[in-house]
Formats: sequence, structure tokens, C-alpha cells
Amino acid sequence: MLDLFSVRLFILTVEFGSLTRAAEAAGTVQPVVSARLKGLEAALGRRLLERTPRFVRPTADGTVFLAKAQALMAAHDDAASLRGGPAERFAIGFSDHALGAGLERMLGRLRNALPPGSVIDLRLDLSQRLRAAFDDGLLDAVIVRREAGGSDGEVLGHDRLGWRAGGIAPDTDGTIPLLLLHAPCGVRGLAIRRLDAAGLRWREAFSGGSCATLLAAVRAGLGVAPMGAIASGGMEDAGPRLGLPDLPESEIVMFARAATPAARSAIRTLEASVRGWLRGPASSPVANRDGAAAAA
Repeated sequence: MLDLFSVRLFILTVEFGSLTRAAEAAGTVQPVVSARLKGLEAALGRRLLERTPRFVRPTADGTVFLAKAQALMAAHDDAASLRGGPAERFAIGFSDHALGAGLERMLGRLRNALPPGSVIDLRLDLSQRLRAAFDDGLLDAVIVRREAGGSDGEVLGHDRLGWRAGGIAPDTDGTIPLLLLHAPCGVRGLAIRRLDAAGLRWREAFSGGSCATLLAAVRAGLGVAPMGAIASGGMEDAGPRLGLPDLPESEIVMFARAATPAARSAIRTLEASVRGWLRGPASSPVANRDGAAAAA
């Protein structure tokens, strides 16, 4: 009989591309994950994972087993849930400049972390408003971007802002066409202050309501958007090429409370995902789609 916890750890390891991140998401430690996965491979008589210092990815047998493992865990979770009662509801808030392009992948991971039939109640908003909603008890967890000040919350890492521009160039008179979120926005204000301090001319070429719209405007060649690495999906910083001033790092901070075991599982998944993405380009939400992730 297969050990279900080991099967779940295998799924998490493939999803995160990392034994350490899988351990964080499962609320355990890396040596436990490693031992459990070796035991699972021994029970099946198959090598499921290819491990190197740079990455962890499924072997051919591991890819076949992954689909069966996911079906097994879905059936287990369905059997373990008491249908007919109230659905598990997980209310979460994300600052768009904290997560941005990582939203789709994060929602997939939350779906896997929560019981079948759960409701994910998502709010995208400015960091200050999300923090207020959390303090008022309206949200189970929030992930925000903090430019300066504050020592509360759990700092998941640091995300450097950059100028995301594709192949765009300044206007013929040297004016920078800016792509910005609507005011008030901390990143918007910071970028404008840095350009003004450097004595550079700029104009607002596009104003949108989400980082998704900013990325669309960047790809359409409308201008330059100040965005973090996660929010932009790891897009290259065009600042050095365009002669734009450096932008600072910001703290990515989580505030969370767990009222149920399912909420604790979801919170661990949030933490492990963002910590992994902040490690660098190889761990970005986009890079992870191609299986490139650190094995640590």
C-alpha cells in the first residue's frame, strides 16, 4: 500500500521543482521529504525523480506516475471531505505589484493545497488597503509589497523593481513613455520620483488597473513599466539599456492567520511559492513552467 503523505510530497516536489519548497509547503523539512521520496521509489520499484544540484524533475516513469498520483490524492481528498457541510473558504489578498504574472500559477497551487470544492475568495488591491482588510478580519492572508518601514508580518524576500520595456526606445526628444498603475500606487510614485531626481523627462503613455494590463502594454510597445521581477514574470530590466535610474528593492511581506488545517496548508503553499520565486530568474513563475528551478 502506498503511503499517501509520500505521494503528496512527490506531487509537491514536481510542482515546486525543489525538495526544500515542497517541505515548506507540506509543513515539514527537506530531509523528511528526501527520505519519503526514496521510500516511495523503493515501494514502486521505479526511479521517479532526477536530482541534480540545479534542479529536480520527474523521470519518464515519474511523469507517468504523476498523473496517477494526482488522481489518487484527488480521490482521497474527496473521500475525506464531508460533503453537504459548508465549503472551505479561503479569503486572500494580493498586491498586484507583489504577485502580478505569478497569479495564475499561484491559483493552481492553492487549488491543489485546498480540499475539493473549496472556494478561493481573491482580492487584488493596493497594499495598504489589503493590510487594513486583513486587520479587520476580512482576509485569511495577504501578500503585499512594502517599500519602506514596518517590521511586522513575515518577510518572504526582496524583489527588485526594474524598467520593463521590451524593444521600446524613448521618444525622439528623449522623453520616457511611462506605463503605470492608476494612482495611488507606491511603485508609480517611486518611479516618478526617481526619474525627476535624475532630471529625465517622462510622460504618462498608459494607465492601467493591473500588472496584466501593464505587461500587455509593454508587449504592444507602448512604453516602459516599473515592475518587480515576479510581477513581470522575470522580464529583463531595460533600465541599463535606456539609461534609466536604478530602482530599489522592496520587501514582499505576508500576513496570515490559519483558522483551519486547510487554511494552514494554503498559507504554507503561498509562503513556499513566493520564497521560491524570489530566489532568482530560474525560480520565477514563468521559468517554472519550463521546469527550471533550483533543487535545493
